[in-house]
Formats: sequence, structure tokens, C-alpha cells
Amino acid sequence: MTVTVRFAPSPTGFLHIGNARPALMNWLFALRKGGRFVLRYDDTDRERSTAEFAQAIGEDLAWLGIHPHESFRQSERIAQYDAAAERLRAAGLLYPCYETADELERRRGRARALGRPPVYDRAALKLSDEARAALEAEGRKPHWRFLLPNHDGDPFVTRRTECSWSDLCRGEQTIDLASLSDPVLIRADGTYLYTLPSIVDDIASGITHVIRGEDHVANTAVQLAIFTALEATPPVFAHHNLLTTVSGEGLSKRKGALSLRSLREAGFEPMAVASLAVLSGTSHAIEPAETMAALADMVSLADVSRSAAKFNPDDLRPLNARLVHRLPFDAVADRLQALGVAGGAAFWEAVRENCETVGDAARWWRAVSDPQPMAVEPEDADYLARAAELLPPDPWDDTTWGTWTGALKAETGRKGKALFLPLRKALTGEAHGPDMKALLPLIGRRNSAARLS
Repeated sequence: MTVTVRFAPSPTGFLHIGNARPALMNWLFALRKGGRFVLRYDDTDRERSTAEFAQAIGEDLAWLGIHPHESFRQSERIAQYDAAAERLRAAGLLYPCYETADELERRRGRARALGRPPVYDRAALKLSDEARAALEAEGRKPHWRFLLPNHDGDPFVTRRTECSWSDLCRGEQTIDLASLSDPVLIRADGTYLYTLPSIVDDIASGITHVIRGEDHVANTAVQLAIFTALEATPPVFAHHNLLTTVSGEGLSKRKGALSLRSLREAGFEPMAVASLAVLSGTSHAIEPAETMAALADMVSLADVSRSAAKFNPDDLRPLNARLVHRLPFDAVADRLQALGVAGGAAFWEAVRENCETVGDAARWWRAVSDPQPMAVEPEDADYLARAAELLPPDPWDDTTWGTWTGALKAETGRKGKALFLPLRKALTGEAHGPDMKALLPLIGRRNSAARLS
């Protein structure tokens, strides 16, 4: 059996870091097992789903390093859902209901007032053909509910019916089907809710493992019942904890919270984002993995905590910096060129340990290449003028800084910060930064003389 997983986003907005967590969990599981990853666009919400958002989702996944083996849109598969719905109708497991939303809410309110659970009472099953015809003559159109197998033949006499599964994240789980309402699978306008198309597609795609957020735990028993009704083997389920903000709030793509697009535009490395999104809320220390394969080896579904995983974007910068400090020039050459940064490998190796993002290299390139003098403290003016006079002749190499500062120390008596800091600030405009031994040859004698003047 080939392990096959899926990620099923709705193309109704941009992916945020909370969406990335299940995508990554599925991708890493497929990597560990040598399996397949299916991207399914759940685009049955015709009003809000757009081709623009679908394209953006694909781009965001590619940026993270997730490359689906197969992708498709649910809007292309309506005929398969219709066929499955017809099978359930023929089996007496999908029945029409005519209550309005207001009528259902009043019934739930009465049930709560009487101390009963607000479970649908299956009143629609008692309607005669004549009663249904009369309701339709009024203009009502039915929505369709799936009849849960929580009875012994009389649907109005339910019994405790335990539905159990072994969850790869949460262990053994059990839900009583008698505590649930028959789920609506088809709306009154004929469109499908999430449940039936998802199951039909999981069967057709041969999905072996459904790995998703813990907010879907309550849906699992219903879905297992529908798998059985369609005579299909259900997948193995795993429900991981959800990413929240630091304050514990849920993430929402409608609010653009921590979107992958914004993180990418801020210059974060995809593996820094992936490492934090996956390792948060697990038993592992948060550290940057350099590749997806390395991240897949670091964590398994059994390592996921039962408590919420809080995503702190402030943790991204130090994590990102650790990755950037290890990036070879070949890995960043194209990005540096796009930023207008020259200097080659010598420049990158000189500045990378002072960059939190690759984009920070642009600031250091300006410090290296801009011939304009930097602002200096008035009390350092005479010292810097003498420093200009003592500049060593070309060619410059990694010994030039030591030679120059040694001569200045002997002539002026300065040492430590008083010797080095005014030079650094005059040459780079910064009080801290890359090793001047490596940076000075990149600045060059001409620019150095211009700045010290």
C-alpha cells in the first residue's frame, strides 16, 4: 500500500501560517513514508472561491518546498458527488428536510430549555408524500441529511452507538453517534457542504491517512459512518493541535493573519517558517532544519502536544538568522543579484553572519559601495584625518585592517573601542557589523579615503 495524503484548502483567501501547519504535516509524513501528496482545491463555495487564490496557494506551497504529486478542483467533480448522493438516497440514507434555519434554531432552543441535547429529531422522516408536495408547492426546497446508523431499525429510537478510531496524534477516540444530529450533506440550493465531496474524493484518490487540525475531531465519527455507507475502507486519521497567535487567538485568512505571502515578502527563509510552524506545539526544541528531509526526520505525529501551539513571529528572526548564516553563496547568488548586490562570494561570506535575512545584505552593500562620507563625531575628526593619511597602499587584503590599525595605535596611543569604533562608524555608518578585516578590502582604498575625508 502506498501512503497517500492530501491537503484540501479552500481557495477563498491567501494561506496563513495556520494553514501551512496541516500542509506541512502531510508533506513531511509523505516524505517519511515514501508516499504521495495530493493537493485538492475545495472550491465548491462558488461565490468566494477564485482562480487567483488557487494560484496563490500553489505558489505558497512551492515556496515552502511542497510539490504535490497530483492536484485537482472539486468543482470539476460534481458528477461524482451526484452519483454518491444517489447511492445514499437509494439506500434510504439520505433524506429531504424542509425546515428553515429559523425553525431549526427554535427547535434547538426548546430542546435546551427542556434540558435535552439540541439534536435534530428527524421530523422530516415523518412527512408523507403529500406533505412534502405541499411544502414544495409553497416554494420550499429540501436540504438533505444523512441518516446516522445509531438505531436498530426505528430511526426515532436511537441507542448509544460508539464510533471509535485510533488517532495517530490523540490516541484512542470514541464518539457516540446518538449524541449527534444527522448531518446536512446538500444545501437547499443543491450545492454540497464539505463532508460528502471530501469523502468521495478521498475514496477516489486512495487517501490512506487524513492528517488535519483538531477542530475536525467532532466530524470524524460522521465521516466514518459515511465511508461505511459507501462501502469504502476509511483512512487512518490524525488530528494535530492548531497554531494560534501568542495571545491564544485563532488564525484567520480572512484577516490576513501571518499570511505566507507576507512572511515571504518580509524575507524569511521557507525552512525557517516551516520549522517554526511544525515544531511549535511538539515535544521537540525549536531549531531550524535546513531541508524538508531533515525536518521530516526530526518530528513525528506522535510528538504533537495536546495543547495549542502558539506561533510567535518574533521567534522567526533568530531562527531565520541561523539559517542565513549557513547559506553558501551559490544558494543566494540570484537573490543578491536581484537586490542589486555585487561583490560575489567574498562579500557574502563577509556579511552573512550579520544578516537576519538575505535582504539585509543590501544594507551592507550600500555601506561597502557608497563613496559618500558618513556622519562622524566632531571629537573624532582629527583622528580620522590622520587615519586617512596613514591608509596603506594598494593592494588590500585581509591583513590590511591589522596593518592600518597597528600604525594608528602606535601614532595616536589609542586602543580598544577608541581605536576601532570611530573607524568602523566612519567607514560603514554603523557601530556594529561584519569583521572589518574582511570588509575593508571590499570597501577599497578610494572609498575609504573619501569617507575619512
